[in-house]
Amino acid sequence: MAEHDGAQPGRSDLELLRAHAAGDRDAFTELFQRHRDRLWAVALRTIGDREEAADALQDAMLSAHRAAARFRGDSAVTTWLHRIVVNACLDRIRRRQAHATVPLPDGVHTDGEPGRHTGGAEPAAPARDHDTALVVRQALAALPAEQRAALVLVDVQGYPVAEVAAMLGVAEGTVKSRCARGRARLAVLLGHLRTGGDAPAADVPRLTSGNRRRPEGVGSSSGASRQAVSQEEP
Repeated sequence: MAEHDGAQPGRSDLELLRAHAAGDRDAFTELFQRHRDRLWAVALRTIGDREEAADALQDAMLSAHRAAARFRGDSAVTTWLHRIVVNACLDRIRRRQAHATVPLPDGVHTDGEPGRHTGGAEPAAPARDHDTALVVRQALAALPAEQRAALVLVDVQGYPVAEVAAMLGVAEGTVKSRCARGRARLAVLLGHLRTGGDAPAADVPRLTSGNRRRPEGVGSSSGASRQAVSQEEP
């Protein structure tokens, strides 16, 4: 994976990380801004709650900031950053499992206080797709955390299985297994969207068998439920 896909010409991710470790006060900010959108999207899709996703992303970036000097270069810097973000999200999911609730749209909690998020305003989903997008988010939130993380990275964000395995620190076969189980559960949870109506195919989330090629730039070209869920990316 390119160290700074879609970024302006300049220092590579690895150069920025090393500069930060050497005392450059601006290097880590530049690195984070370069990959912020995708890191935020992963956090939001994995947790399903805007406020907790923002907190998890902040925790992850603090961890990365402090651990930069220990980066050994065994993987791409982006892979390392994604691993830290996903781990921070999974830690939060596990801590809240005893009080599990289905997140409301746009990070609004039952007390009516709006959630917060990292960065600029998020575009609202078109009215005709809003209900479908919410159903998909709720279905993702119902999956076990490990299955959800694998599906978000492979099917929603479009990363290759091999790279996701490196991000999660597991074997490729484990990623494939988690995705397969997650897709099977989503097929059951979202099956009602395929029956009893004549809605256009564009309104119905599609389940895929996984990535066959990398996404180009910061976008994603495939994924389970990508069409409906992607409307909430910053």
